Amino acid sequence: ISICRDLPNIEVITFSVNGISDLEPLHRCQNLSELYLRRNNITSLDELFYLKTLPRLRVLWLAENPCCGPDPHRYRMTVLRNLPSLQKLDNQAVTEEELSQALVDGVEITAPPARRSVENGWSECTASSAAGSTTELLSCSLEETSKTQEELDMKPIPRGKYSSFSSQETDCSCKKRNNVLNAILLLMKELDAEGLEIIQQTVARRLQKKELQEE
Repeated sequence: ISICRDLPNIEVITFSVNGISDLEPLHRCQNLSELYLRRNNITSLDELFYLKTLPRLRVLWLAENPCCGPDPHRYRMTVLRNLPSLQKLDNQAVTEEELSQALVDGVEITAPPARRSVENGWSECTASSAAGSTTELLSCSLEETSKTQEELDMKPIPRGKYSSFSSQETDCSCKKRNNVLNAILLLMKELDAEGLEIIQQTVARRLQKKELQEE
């Protein structure tokens, strides 16, 4: 999700089921109109602080996150009090009555969430996000990844590439790799020529380094 800091013009983001807990990288996406974050690891509604500065945000799907808590009404009222421009929340249209009620029942969020650092330099939220990413993979398949590659005129992934692993390891490794690859390929569509050139140079350096290590 940190790559969103470099995508200020992106309009729709789908990060559902991805172990995300930190929304700070989104605050620069000033053209964002739709944001899908269902079933992630967002533990606090204070993360909404980073979305309050997005003037075009109209659709938000935040359901099935820990921050929703045991009280659906309080959760919805708090989201709408802080994001009154929303037209749809969790796939349900926002009404004028709800927006008025949110001023009474919702909690105003005025500061970003506090994050405690741990020894290795990650915040607890970041560590939790990484753990969630391992267990809850993006719901995209090899076919979807290959389709994205075809759109970008790239060579499809060889299906037998991981045949040396056990079937369980292969399944997990392939899914995780394909999910990461698919996300990168989709985000590449947002880059201009200069950005693509930077990606190309970075990949070339990494490949060269890997070849030297293998030798």
